[in-house]
Amino acid sequence: MRTAYKCRAYPTPEKAAVLSRTLGCVRLVWNKTLSERTRRYHTENAPTSHRGTSATLTTRRRGEELAFLSEVSCVPLQQTLRHQQAAFQNFFSGRTRYPRFKSRTARQSAHHTRSAFRMRDGSLVLAKTSSPLRFIWSFSHIDVTELDPTTVIASREPDGPWYVSFAMDVPKPAVPQPTSRAIGLDLGLATFLTTSDSVRIATPRNLARKARSLARHQRGLARCQRGSNNRHKAKAEVARTHRKVRNARRDFLHRTSTALVRSADMVAVEDLNVAGTVRNRRLSRAISDAGRGEFRRQLEYKCERAGRTLVVIDRWYPSSKTCSNCEYLLVESKLSARHWTCPSCRTRRDRDFNAAKNILAAGRAVARDAPGDACGADVRRQGSPLPRSVVEQEARGRSSGS
Repeated sequence: MRTAYKCRAYPTPEKAAVLSRTLGCVRLVWNKTLSERTRRYHTENAPTSHRGTSATLTTRRRGEELAFLSEVSCVPLQQTLRHQQAAFQNFFSGRTRYPRFKSRTARQSAHHTRSAFRMRDGSLVLAKTSSPLRFIWSFSHIDVTELDPTTVIASREPDGPWYVSFAMDVPKPAVPQPTSRAIGLDLGLATFLTTSDSVRIATPRNLARKARSLARHQRGLARCQRGSNNRHKAKAEVARTHRKVRNARRDFLHRTSTALVRSADMVAVEDLNVAGTVRNRRLSRAISDAGRGEFRRQLEYKCERAGRTLVVIDRWYPSSKTCSNCEYLLVESKLSARHWTCPSCRTRRDRDFNAAKNILAAGRAVARDAPGDACGADVRRQGSPLPRSVVEQEARGRSSGS
């Protein structure tokens, strides 16, 4: 199983200068290669292969204009060419948008493979450096002296902190004991999620809590003269505030997703159109602050690692308008109506709790009818010929009790 561990690094001024020079060369190679690819495609209508970019890099390192590229290790430079080739492959396959140029004020990273670093007894020595790089290892369940990484990624945040990530292949963890429990999740805004067993988790609103401080720092940045030292300090302060918000959001999502995966054998969620909902000007900031897409991604890989089953319900499934008791379907339901009374069974329903129970019922139907079919089954919309398909994503190493 492929995994990575990210740690805070504290390079000396000499090592920081070497790493900064490496990051600058990586950014330069990426931007020049991207510019040449774009120019060649528009003028000559010809594609550019990875072999061609690698040969161009070798020529540039031997030339006089970019001779300083030979002062850093060639491994991070070759890796950035491979990453750009993968970015173009993803673009032409329709998975991502066109690659963009790198900025010196954004987060930067340099990938070192085995030939560009040495890891012995917990000490890391990168290429073009003579002494170990100091980093803080915070994973108590793993012995740092036994690390055998295949890739080491040195990165720097926009506000200055350095980090080092160790990517390695580790044995797949043992499958936890089955809990004989299944839960359905309904994601919201005021309430981050509501489970089918009446548990509500409030939205932390990390960006909203830092909004006043962020606005003050941004006003100070706007008043500074371009190119001045004060503007550089103000920009770092804005980036530091964003980093705190980002770390708090990531910590909340990791804690929540881990607790859910550990507590249930099957997790059913609704396939929300996050990219479409952020186009709403009134709700885009709140939706982005909640991190729905990242939460879904974490659920997917954590369920796969733990041997759990993740069932994703189609986004057109009317979970909020269907009574979980008698399956009566409302013709129309306003978003502001958080409670409604079923006209058929006269039961008063909480909108979020009712949706979570319906999502759980749909997930159980798929697990019962097609336990080994990863494609799931189709569920028909009440009163309409349009289908609402349920897609099930099962872990390949799921235990029999899951």
